[in-house]
Amino acid sequence: MRRDVLPRLQAESTMRAASTSTPYRVKKVMRIYLASFLTAAVLAAGASTALAATATGTFNSQIAITSQCLVVSTNTLNFGSAGVITANIDTSANFNVQCTNGTTYTLSLDAGSGAGTTTTRTMENGAEDVAYIMTKDAAYAQNWGNAGAEIMTALTGTGAAQTYTVYGRVAPQLTPTAGLTYTDLVTITVTYP
Repeated sequence: MRRDVLPRLQAESTMRAASTSTPYRVKKVMRIYLASFLTAAVLAAGASTALAATATGTFNSQIAITSQCLVVSTNTLNFGSAGVITANIDTSANFNVQCTNGTTYTLSLDAGSGAGTTTTRTMENGAEDVAYIMTKDAAYAQNWGNAGAEIMTALTGTGAAQTYTVYGRVAPQLTPTAGLTYTDLVTITVTYP
């Protein structure tokens, strides 16, 4: 080989080595990292496969529902304001009863806190009173009390609140002292097994 060619070839070889050695080293390092990553992934997959076995069991959940009824809301049987009572004053009010589904029950109303009875109750203020009746029907024919036919029977709970209406009537009577409010407190009784 000619002597002038040899140095030139050596220089070209050195330049080629310099230009290819850095990418070669990067590729080599990348291959090592890739191999390490793949090895770790395979090991992790094997570990998750090893932990994939399961065991199962069962347990019961239960609740025993007993018969129950509640008076969930009431409203005032409000006759409003009146002067001389010369004609019937009629009104009505609702109350809600909630019983467990399928529970049979009856509804009765007592004579109230006044001196009256279940057939003629009294709203009072001191020694004075206003007499009135409470019925199960809008015709004011079926007295609502707490004995015998006065009781509302054959009722069955649905699990939801059920609405009942009581009808009240103040008949013409001797009007007591003006400027006072007359009241009575009636108790609803729900009877169930």
